[in-house]
Amino acid sequence: MPRAEFERIFGPQLSWTPTEARDVLAGLGGQDGQDGQGHVDGLGVPWWVAGGWAVEAFTGVVREHEDIDLSVFRRDLPAVRRHLESDWHLWAASEQGLVHLAPGREMPEHAEQVWVREHALAPWRGELVLNPDVDGRWQFKRDASVVLPLDEATWEHDGIRYLRPELVLAHKVSNTRPKDDADLRAALPLLDAAQRSWLSGFVTRHAPAHPWRQLL
Repeated sequence: MPRAEFERIFGPQLSWTPTEARDVLAGLGGQDGQDGQGHVDGLGVPWWVAGGWAVEAFTGVVREHEDIDLSVFRRDLPAVRRHLESDWHLWAASEQGLVHLAPGREMPEHAEQVWVREHALAPWRGELVLNPDVDGRWQFKRDASVVLPLDEATWEHDGIRYLRPELVLAHKVSNTRPKDDADLRAALPLLDAAQRSWLSGFVTRHAPAHPWRQLL
């Protein structure tokens, strides 16, 4: 959805940068006091940045970002809510619309995102994408057969976990926009042989007619 249309329907948007998100989510998983497993103070709730910001961190190629995709395991949502609810309003987002996640209200099963803002008159600051897991391992929502230890699905830079670039790009195959093409062009020269081979295989299996297949 174009940004102007989004803001006309849902209100203004002023997304966090990864560094700002790290400061807000300190205590979930990240930099200060981490225990070596991406957790902070033993809380045991990792989070990571996906989407275009993750590609930018990998490539160093700067582009405009309309939003930020922050991911957590769906099973960890109760801990995330406890951490954020005192300072932020949380909304469950799905194709059926928005539902205010007041303290104590159950997360709708069909919703896969949580939108965050400070109050009703404030801009939206971030999206938390709820990721499935298999016994604590990262599972790809678009291909449930892809299951990886979180340390293999992500990498770290400046105390922030990012989804690996080939996995970010694989998410973009089903709905490729000009900014996604730009992300591929920026990342492709930097992917190693294994990353490029994995992404090529994914495109071949899931979208054999996709124009990226020839590029890979």
